[in-house]
Amino acid sequence: MLRVDDFKVGRLMINGKVYVRDIVIRDNRTIELREMRSSSKLTERYGHAPVTTAENLPWSCDTLIIGTGSTGGLFVLEEVHARAHEMGVTIITKPTSAALLHMNDPNTNLVLHITS
Repeated sequence: MLRVDDFKVGRLMINGKVYVRDIVIRDNRTIELREMRSSSKLTERYGHAPVTTAENLPWSCDTLIIGTGSTGGLFVLEEVHARAHEMGVTIITKPTSAALLHMNDPNTNLVLHITS
């Protein structure tokens, strides 16, 4: 079971480990850094590397919650919503602090924007 020990803009601690970059929480509750290389070319346009289908998103779930940062600044491209619909996955976007409340929900994966 995952436990949030601390969260503030730019820093998230889960089970004693500190993360300072965006993360992905997969169905087996493994945590990995969000691979944004493919999305980073869009940073200038959106202010952050938006969530795109070119990323290795955790689709093996019923619900994918995307934590959009403390101010909701992370943009999720429409192509992600379209892919989710095709795959039968419900996407929910909400501020990261609210998304963290769901990290142990069954059949739910998360993408969490930590830096703003």
